[in-house]
Amino acid sequence: MDRTERFYKIDQLIHDRKQVTFAELLDALEVSRATLKRDLEYMRNRLNAPIVWDRDAGGYRFDTPHAEVGAQYELPGLWFNASEVHALLTMQHLLTDLDPGGMLTPHIQPLIARLNSLLGSAENTAEEIRRRVLIVGLGKREMKLAHFEKVGSALLRRKRLAITYFARSSGETTEREVSPQRLVYYRGNWYLDAWCHLRNDIRNFAIDSIRAAEVIEKKAREVSHRSMDEVLGPGYGIFSGRRLQHAVLRFTPERARWVAQETWHPKQKGSFEADGSWRLEFPYADHRELIMDILKFGADVEVLAPPDLRRRVAEEAARLTRLYAAPRK
Repeated sequence: MDRTERFYKIDQLIHDRKQVTFAELLDALEVSRATLKRDLEYMRNRLNAPIVWDRDAGGYRFDTPHAEVGAQYELPGLWFNASEVHALLTMQHLLTDLDPGGMLTPHIQPLIARLNSLLGSAENTAEEIRRRVLIVGLGKREMKLAHFEKVGSALLRRKRLAITYFARSSGETTEREVSPQRLVYYRGNWYLDAWCHLRNDIRNFAIDSIRAAEVIEKKAREVSHRSMDEVLGPGYGIFSGRRLQHAVLRFTPERARWVAQETWHPKQKGSFEADGSWRLEFPYADHRELIMDILKFGADVEVLAPPDLRRRVAEEAARLTRLYAAPRK
């Protein structure tokens, strides 16, 4: 912990506990007595921190009356860690993407202002941070979700929806009645997990593939969270299925240096082999999304099991080979 981090820690401890002993500060900061004394002196003299020693209570506290008359102090800038800056910029991106003329605008503006104040300081403005730090949402479909409000309304009111749904996988458009269960934001896109009364089973629907939606004043069928997770939770990616299989992949030593740090599935198992290859195992229920993720590694990954997945990947790779080997017309 560097000195700036210690300043923030001291400030937080006194603010949260109202009063902190010298021993408690030493224990929390894990520094020497001399270092802590220098930190306290620097905060008082250079940063105008209203920290006082309360002899009767035997601890440090903020001089509240002194602070109230305007003797404010400002801690030096502290950069965020990776997860914090990602969370702040992602929240800001989501909020600013909302319809500026929508009913939530008056409520959202204070949140955006608060995020700006968290992100920026006199030396590093929020605008400068956004210009220097990019959050890239790969795979996000830039489409206006025309029926999102109706889906959300039916979900929370526990009503059914009549939808016209276009399935990209088959190119088929169907009329369905569904009981919404939950909304899922996955890889930059919104999905609805629901009970489909047409298929009489649990299904998930891409919101941007809903062509029409109307709320039906009919009570939605309730499906337990456990049942939802049994169908949609265990497998790989967003696609559903009850029949789980286990994929076993082997990545080359060169690619293993990256893949070994990745999370493909919450229940994955990975291990290095003698030659430096990375062996990865995890459950999946539907091969479609998994095949796309496998193919992006090209010859740096081999499907060891199951045979059906190995065959499908080989067929898709062969199809790509034929496509690029053929003369361009």
